Amino acid sequence: MDKDKIKLFKNAIALMLLLVFVVVYLLIMRIVPSLKTISQTMSEYKNQSGLLAEKERLLDTKKQEVLKATDTNLKGTKDMYKPLESGLDAEGIVSAQFEDILKLLKANAIKTRSIKYEYNPADDPFVKGAGETVSACTLDMQMVATYKNFEGFIKDLYKHEHFLDISKIEIIPYEKNKTMLLINFKLKLYAKKV
Repeated sequence: MDKDKIKLFKNAIALMLLLVFVVVYLLIMRIVPSLKTISQTMSEYKNQSGLLAEKERLLDTKKQEVLKATDTNLKGTKDMYKPLESGLDAEGIVSAQFEDILKLLKANAIKTRSIKYEYNPADDPFVKGAGETVSACTLDMQMVATYKNFEGFIKDLYKHEHFLDISKIEIIPYEKNKTMLLINFKLKLYAKKV
């Protein structure tokens, strides 16, 4: 009987060893793919961290460029137009600037279909806040121009020596001739009262 018990004991140990081997094998088969995934994820994380650091450096460079450009633009801030004569009404104060805009339109070969204007509009923030010292005129213009001529007009407005505000640009290509534009353009002119 002792031989049977020893044989049974050996079989139990062999079965236990086989069971441990199977469990270890299954654990290894389960862990190894996870380790590969973790390794790949860590590698991808390092790559993405490097890309992020590069993008942050690029963003910082762009921020510095924007700040520098903003500082330059602020140094070149345009003054409001100031007429030579005192005691003029709103129309008289803004008339010289209005004439400048008409010259720019003509210089860029832009045809005006209509121009509506409103002096000292009640919804204008300058008129609301400083209406006793500032006059404003909103020009609502319908124009016809080529792309190139309109581009020249916009560039000339940007170069204009006095402060003005482009509040609306609506561009529609002309159906019969796609090289021509129908333009709804709203511009605000400002002048200091003297």
